Amino acid sequence: MIKKLYNKKSKDILIENLEAETFNRITCSFYNYIKINSPFDFRNKLYSLFHTLNIFGRIYVADEGINAQISVPSHNWANFLKTISEISELSDVQIKKAISEGISFYKLVVKVKKEIVAYRIPKNKYNMKIIGKHLSTEQFNSAINKEQTTIIDMRNIYESEVGKFKNAEIPQVEKSKDLLPEVRRMLKGREHHQVLLYCTGGIRCEKASSFLINEGIENVKQLKGGIIQYAHDIKKNGVKSKFIGKNFVFDARLGERVSDDIISNCHICNKSSDIHRDCKNDACHILFIQCQECERDLNGCCSDKCKEIASLPIETQKDLRKNRNSPDKRRYFKSPQL
Repeated sequence: MIKKLYNKKSKDILIENLEAETFNRITCSFYNYIKINSPFDFRNKLYSLFHTLNIFGRIYVADEGINAQISVPSHNWANFLKTISEISELSDVQIKKAISEGISFYKLVVKVKKEIVAYRIPKNKYNMKIIGKHLSTEQFNSAINKEQTTIIDMRNIYESEVGKFKNAEIPQVEKSKDLLPEVRRMLKGREHHQVLLYCTGGIRCEKASSFLINEGIENVKQLKGGIIQYAHDIKKNGVKSKFIGKNFVFDARLGERVSDDIISNCHICNKSSDIHRDCKNDACHILFIQCQECERDLNGCCSDKCKEIASLPIETQKDLRKNRNSPDKRRYFKSPQL
């Protein structure tokens, strides 16, 4: 019986333990829109089961379902699949392995949320029993070329900045709560178009398609399995990718390469680069794109000021963070218009 249902170790210790592991891990994701009657009980059950299997990752549970990105020890993969199959709420989920491997998570976090996708729209604005038609990779590639078709990237702009489908329209928003109103605005006057949606793994398109159908846009379709499944399919079938660049991911890797194209620039010097980093000044920790040369010059920071702060003793940095009067609430560099 596990007495504690959350991690109590420091980040440094967790990373040290992870780096000392002598086995490989498999990064994967899954989601399911399904009624969960007691999210807190379900959360505790899931934490206990996954903790036993030494699974790391980030999982959100809500009364509308579950959204999970996790890292599973390869020797526990079969046990993980068996565990999932025995949980009624998860028995039929599509588990998508990552496009590329690498250290993704260093601890297990399972949280109860109001929504598994934070669109913050009233429940009467969507119905998860009425969603856009799923298209396979081949069907999506074919649909892109049809007349009166609008392709919408259902991700935040900092994700689209490093990778997107050719001819896709990019909502100029950095937060999920702003996405659906912006997409609805973009589609004004094109309600009769075939609307193709895509996102990282499919979860955002599910609810977005339902919302758009509720708004009267009936011909809404979505890429099944998202960019992750698309990348696997084109590699397996030898099909030319219509997605260019990298697939942004919300873990320590910050991206998976889909094509060799680099479509973004360093936020510091404007040279070609698609490497996302978090500023090494923990008081800033802003997400930005930085080339290797600027990374060396600024020691992984986003500015000379942050470089100076990050070079101070750790205790001094902690004191500075505690004494900030007006913290900068930005999470990302302001992305250029795409």
